[in-house]
Amino acid sequence: MKTDDLIRAIAQDAAPSGLRPQARLALALAGGVAAAAILFLLLLGPRGDAVASLDQLRFLLKFAVTLVLAVAAIGLVLRLIQPGASAGVWRGVLLLAPGLLLIGIAGELMALPEARWLPALVGVNARVCLTYIPLMGLAPLGLILFALRGGAPARPALAGAVAGLIAGGISAALYAAHCPDDSPLFVATWYTLAIAMLVALGALIGRRLLRW
Repeated sequence: MKTDDLIRAIAQDAAPSGLRPQARLALALAGGVAAAAILFLLLLGPRGDAVASLDQLRFLLKFAVTLVLAVAAIGLVLRLIQPGASAGVWRGVLLLAPGLLLIGIAGELMALPEARWLPALVGVNARVCLTYIPLMGLAPLGLILFALRGGAPARPALAGAVAGLIAGGISAALYAAHCPDDSPLFVATWYTLAIAMLVALGALIGRRLLRW
């Protein structure tokens, strides 16, 4: 028996019975998005000019970056829960999110005088960003980690970290509708730090929870 075949056989024995991991993840995502959205509406809500801002590229960029991050991380985690499977194209797709953000930052630096770079980066809502993105991401993270127990990730800490990326992308996309700071410099700094908290937490929990 080849090594990959042996790993898959062990994984099938170790994985909990019931729904397939993909179905469990789909249910977890649905529940996580719903929970995060309810918390968003209860605690924050969209900003007053959200609809009027839909024609502004900086406003739309926040959603493009966060949603691409979440979708790419979902594709990657579906590979990670299959022992022996490679990351495939998803590792490259994951780079699209920072790529889009870098393009936005380049445009911002060309459009703004140097004296306004630091104020744009600092923004007015950094503390709220660092509070509510991790807070709203807790429910999606917990549900996704629970769903991943139905698979058999060979690298549980990495799978947990990617679960944190998914949760962070979801919660950051919701928060973007409230956030008054549209600067790519702000997003690159504070959204990244907030999502990193969920990634670290996911890796820490996943290391123990997803072992098999």
